[in-house]
Amino acid sequence: MFNIGPFTLNSRLLLGTGKFEDEVTQTKAINASETEVLTFAVRRMNLYDKNLPNPLAKVDLTKFTTFPNTAGAKSAKEAVRIAEIANHAGVCDMIKVEVIGDDETLLPDPIETYEACKILLEKGYIVCPYISNDVVLAKRLDTLGVHAVMPLASPIGTGRGINNPLNLRYIIERANVPVIVDAGIGSPKDACHAMELGADGILLNTAISSAQDPVKMAEAMKLGIHAGRMSYEAGRIPVKYTAQASSPTEGIGFL
Repeated sequence: MFNIGPFTLNSRLLLGTGKFEDEVTQTKAINASETEVLTFAVRRMNLYDKNLPNPLAKVDLTKFTTFPNTAGAKSAKEAVRIAEIANHAGVCDMIKVEVIGDDETLLPDPIETYEACKILLEKGYIVCPYISNDVVLAKRLDTLGVHAVMPLASPIGTGRGINNPLNLRYIIERANVPVIVDAGIGSPKDACHAMELGADGILLNTAISSAQDPVKMAEAMKLGIHAGRMSYEAGRIPVKYTAQASSPTEGIGFL
């Protein structure tokens, strides 16, 4: 159980909904993941015209905390406008601030992200910025008053896992708000690793929706996240460079 602003969540898996092949698979994957939070790009949703296609049309959103994102924004101004569209449509419990600064790598723009967060916080939003694995930026955003920071593991959709576990650990150790790892997770092993480092949650999209069996992968990710969190709380043994006997040698008589 952890909190993002006023929201208390039992599941540490936050699920993106933008890439599933069909609504049936999406619904089954959502159920298998046991997520409580669904995220989606506001620009891909028809929030006002009910006659147009809507990827979440058959999902009962009243059962979830909706977590719209500002994907597609390339400036603070655009991100704020997208957040306000979601708010006016009544689906903005929280907002994931995503401002892309490079079209090839899809890495976030730190300056525009910070500015968008500042404006949205002043407007009273629950703000969760998507950022690179940047220790200093994470700290500045924390000080600014965001409700969570969302550092990437590796670039969006790459499935490369955690490129820089040391920086991620620095962010986690210094944060006063939840740290949700977002982007680049490829398998339950990666999700488990992030949780063992102390992350509060994982946001997943491509790793589940583009798997050969998205429903089975959703359940696998759920279990990986759960195992990683339990491992973190249990406290792993320290890494050593010399062997140690697993059985005691003292007090043993020899014939």
